[in-house]
Amino acid sequence: MTHVPVPVPRAATADGQAGLDAILANPGHALIATDFDGTLAPIVADPAAAAPSPGAADALARLAASVGTVAIVTGRRAADAVALGGFGDIKDLIVLGHYGGERWPGGELTAAAAPDGVARVRRELPGVLAAAAAPAGTKIEDKGTALAVHTRQAADPEAALARLREPLAALAADAGLALEPGRLVLELRPPGVDKGTALRRLAAERAARAVLFCGDDLGDLAAFAAVRALRADGVPGCTVCSMSPETPQVADAADLVVDGPAGVVDLLRALGDAVKHAGPAPA
Repeated sequence: MTHVPVPVPRAATADGQAGLDAILANPGHALIATDFDGTLAPIVADPAAAAPSPGAADALARLAASVGTVAIVTGRRAADAVALGGFGDIKDLIVLGHYGGERWPGGELTAAAAPDGVARVRRELPGVLAAAAAPAGTKIEDKGTALAVHTRQAADPEAALARLREPLAALAADAGLALEPGRLVLELRPPGVDKGTALRRLAAERAARAVLFCGDDLGDLAAFAAVRALRADGVPGCTVCSMSPETPQVADAADLVVDGPAGVVDLLRALGDAVKHAGPAPA
């Protein structure tokens, strides 16, 4: 089937459109980054069963050939995101796992050590959930340097989340960790570790002259804030929301809203079409 290029959608804000225009004008010095779960891959009940929206890997590969930096910034282990996404063969793709604590460029993984508090939470979390009478369907996801408690499979996910918030906050505080909410999930992770910090560091390292970030969840708001901070420093940028009714506040904070992971892939394809004649990305 012949590929029919589609235009890049316009942002709803002037600042966001300026960011898109800057990326298209100078893709070789741009940074395009995206979250994984809920953004490239639809949210599923079992995080280990996540799969990207069709065409995600191809869209990322096409962008990586022409854009200065293409990255995935996720709370997952970097290797897990690569394996689940089928991204292992994408040359020049950077995957920042554990909110930047892990880095996967071209098949080589580097990782920071987990703080002692994570090991304590790993030991004590099952008992805390039992003492709080966590409803059936409550699941623990061990991310190595963080632990997440999911309630999506509970009979009443919102009520389960509300029941567990206070005991999990107490456990996190005792262990020197932060409790971060998400889409029917509460995550216990080291303080000061977030996607915004990871994005700003990557933008500085790569000397990005324009930045775009796609996200869907509350944890992505830190990256949105990083884009706004970069704009204040003179680096144009655009924030993109993969729309979900579970987190309308993310859409409210975005410059451009697309229809879930399929909409994100369509946007990445459109950007790839628009920059396909650009020169190779800088070394």
